[in-house]
Amino acid sequence: MQPLESMPDATRRAIRGVLTDIDETLSTHGRLTAEAYEAMQRLHSAGKLVIPITGRPAGWCDHIARMWPVDAVVGENGAFYMRYDSTAHKLVRRFVDDEATRRRHRDKLTAIADRIVASVPGSALASDQRYREADVAIDFCEDVPRLERPAIDRIVAMMEAEGMTAKVSSIHVNGWFGTYSKLTMTKRLLSEVFAIDIDADRETFVFAGDSPNDAPMFAYFPNAVGVANVRQFADRIPALPAYVTQAESGAGFAELASFLLA
Repeated sequence: MQPLESMPDATRRAIRGVLTDIDETLSTHGRLTAEAYEAMQRLHSAGKLVIPITGRPAGWCDHIARMWPVDAVVGENGAFYMRYDSTAHKLVRRFVDDEATRRRHRDKLTAIADRIVASVPGSALASDQRYREADVAIDFCEDVPRLERPAIDRIVAMMEAEGMTAKVSSIHVNGWFGTYSKLTMTKRLLSEVFAIDIDADRETFVFAGDSPNDAPMFAYFPNAVGVANVRQFADRIPALPAYVTQAESGAGFAELASFLLA
């Protein structure tokens, strides 16, 4: 990972969009700071596409798409995208799976989550679970004392043993049925809504993140940026970002925004 300021000036000037994780990339210790929110606004006002790519639930993403200075949002690690159509005055929701499939999966996910929480002391169902449509989130440090890595690994192993995809964020282990990811839904969103062939234009986008579930995005985008706290997970991320900020979390995102807009 190279310092952010080492990004070539021509590359910096060509960036047309910023895709960003939320937890501990935009947020800082679980809070969205005024500095980070204002950084999103500055990017958006400058004409950059701004799209959060998050593991957070559908209920949160409804609010984000409507209220934040963003062009769209990808949620639940790629289960859907949402965007607010300001012309039609309506929220547009696009899911990988239909409602019947999601309902069927939720019954299985609830049973699996109950077994995990009973088997891994100190873990808990994430407080935002009731707002989720397509996955289950097991809390290992948001509202519970931080679990050690062997416990987190056990949660992952139990999910995978059930045939689920499991990803570790900075606060949760998320699990779902299916092979979709943050990257697959990001590609679909950019193609369907913005007519962008991201395979051809990936060098004109930055993805900002901080944790293992961001690895596919780090690998795909050659100008991916990690906020400084990404170093905490460096040994567990198979593909690291090309660049890293000096500051952590929301301050790191604000640093990125200022760099791109300089």
